[in-house]
Amino acid sequence: MRLRVERKGWVNFANKVSIFRIISIPFFLSAVLYYSPQRDFLRFIALGIFLLAVVSDFIDGYIARVKKQKTKFGSIVDPLADKLLLISSFLCLYIKNDIYPGVFLPLGVVLVIISRDVIILLGAIIIYLMREDLNVKPSAFGKFTTFFQMLTIILFIMRFKFVNVVWVIAVFFTIVSGIDYLRKGVLILSAIDVKNNFKHNS
Repeated sequence: MRLRVERKGWVNFANKVSIFRIISIPFFLSAVLYYSPQRDFLRFIALGIFLLAVVSDFIDGYIARVKKQKTKFGSIVDPLADKLLLISSFLCLYIKNDIYPGVFLPLGVVLVIISRDVIILLGAIIIYLMREDLNVKPSAFGKFTTFFQMLTIILFIMRFKFVNVVWVIAVFFTIVSGIDYLRKGVLILSAIDVKNNFKHNS
């Protein structure tokens, strides 16, 4: 009975929406990778899939708050879904450089975004291993970062004229939020070290 209750606790609607976002990634990547000027409809299919994933990001967050369906599993899988979606999307659009004729996604933009997310994921793993608990709370900078990164993908596929301005803003918030998360991670690790030393000396 207990196992059934725990299972029901994490398999709620909000978490299912997050899982759907992860499942949608291969379909988006396929539409982009198989795109050609002769198959321009695939660009709109990719855009539709990505927009659906973006909407699902807002839906699962809203449901988790309003319906009180916040779980530890959800607090991990939701940001993980965002990172997987954005990292794979930026990589794919960089490799497949004919989506927006004449405009190429800079390698520096892709590297900044990937580096920040990899560092955050590694830091989260280290913190979890050291204290066997992980309380993921997105910061305001983190939310702005996700918003502008998603907006960059959308406008790039739509061939928006000033998409380069948007990706500069996205890079700015990516760097700022990365520094902010790194600072918080150092503080958490320092607190763990102090706590361990106190236990050892007492």
